[in-house]
Amino acid sequence: METLETRELRYFTAVAEELHFGRAAERLGIAQPPLSRAIQQLERRLGVRLFDRDRSGVALTEAGRVLQEEAGLALTAVEAAVRRTRHAATPSRPLRLATKAGASHELLRMLLEATAGAPGAPAIEVVLCEVGEQAGLLRTGAADAAVMHRPVDDLAGFETQEILTEGQVMIVPAGHPLASRDRVTLAEVAHLPDLPMARWPQLDGTYPDGPGPEVRTQSQLAQLVALGLTLLVIPASSRAWQWPQHAAIPVTDATAITTVLAWPPHARSSAVEALREAAAALPLDELDSQPAPAAQSRSALASTSTSGAKR
Repeated sequence: METLETRELRYFTAVAEELHFGRAAERLGIAQPPLSRAIQQLERRLGVRLFDRDRSGVALTEAGRVLQEEAGLALTAVEAAVRRTRHAATPSRPLRLATKAGASHELLRMLLEATAGAPGAPAIEVVLCEVGEQAGLLRTGAADAAVMHRPVDDLAGFETQEILTEGQVMIVPAGHPLASRDRVTLAEVAHLPDLPMARWPQLDGTYPDGPGPEVRTQSQLAQLVALGLTLLVIPASSRAWQWPQHAAIPVTDATAITTVLAWPPHARSSAVEALREAAAALPLDELDSQPAPAAQSRSALASTSTSGAKR
């Protein structure tokens, strides 16, 4: 079986992403001829053609597309191994907890306080990120654990501890006619001609079809809602970032969202275990996420592996 070097994978990935040997060489900080020779040698060793080359440009073959995906996973794993090895040499370093900037502030506060009160509690550094970024932070070792949401986040390969299950609310401009309602249905909000639903990136990075604006950050979204250009449906407790120019209305038939603590199974430590135990014992009756369209409930399930769900 052929053994691939990380250097070869990085060279190949640069060409696969740029689809231009000159730009890839510049990005890698090397001359183009050695890069071309390295790719040709890689193709000979694998016995496959990775790129189609002609006067019109460079294109990935089917084998090249497979290697691009596999190379990305392999390089991410190597990056994570380096980070976790260095972290292991510094046992006093804080546990890095990733969470979406728009997640419930109250739930996060309760989790941090509960963990801090445990015997031998680890120091925790909160890493704020945008929607969908937690999985990448966990896989590269940039975070040790993350607060995530099922079924909308990528939980593939992670262990999880379920914390909270709740309904969702619609966020609309405060002056919109629907703002005066005490509840709505998905059918009522899905196709509003004057207020299209915002579109977040899917797990593969592409956007779903629709007339609504493409958004990537909570700040973009908050501004667009305040301007009367879009609406969104989110977990009830995530409305903590809601502006005075917004209104939140329960959506009675929206999919229930479960907040979970997630971590890589091979990276479980005493610090992660302390955080998991604190998450499992949170007094959720003290959590105020009004207006919530559905009663909140704690899952009785213990931490478990999950394959995740697609958006």
